[in-house]
Amino acid sequence: MARNPNLPPSERRLTRIRYVLARRQKDLTLVLSNIHDPHNVSAIYRSCDAFGVHKVHLHYTDTAFPTLGRKSSGSARKWVETVRHKDRDALAAALREAGSYVIATGFSETARPLTDFDFTKPTAIIFGNEHDGVEDELKEIAHAEAYIPMMGMVQSLNVSVAAAVTLFEAWRQRNEAGMYDTPSFPPEELAALEAAWCKR
Repeated sequence: MARNPNLPPSERRLTRIRYVLARRQKDLTLVLSNIHDPHNVSAIYRSCDAFGVHKVHLHYTDTAFPTLGRKSSGSARKWVETVRHKDRDALAAALREAGSYVIATGFSETARPLTDFDFTKPTAIIFGNEHDGVEDELKEIAHAEAYIPMMGMVQSLNVSVAAAVTLFEAWRQRNEAGMYDTPSFPPEELAALEAAWCKR
């Protein structure tokens, strides 16, 4: 969206907020589970904001959620809703209520390439920590497992890069389907979000 320099700053900000909210995807979300490095978490939030993810679910059971610096996150966390879950069952209930098809990331024998999945449907994608990946207890609530095809000697990506690649594929599919052309939130929810964002 091109900026209109003729508008006063407050109106430019409101115009931008409305533009972004109209493209937020209510039914596309990520689950971050015990990711340790604050730089990775910050980068994931920036990708979520960039590709229109409205909400991120946090599942932190064996480590504290890292402190995110304003500089490293680019203030993205302010614009992406966060829901914390104390345990697997609470997370599973929230994803089930949202009607999400749950995809865990990993390299098991049953994992399928990322491009095999239909990301135009309500989807939640689980990313595990930098060392152990997605925990077994979270794999149990997933409908499927996905991996990013790689052509090199190294067979894994940094978790923040993997999240960005995954979200780009989801964006590509949803954009081709015209899902960014029509708001995914009903008018009353958009109005409430607009009012909340204007205060941030």
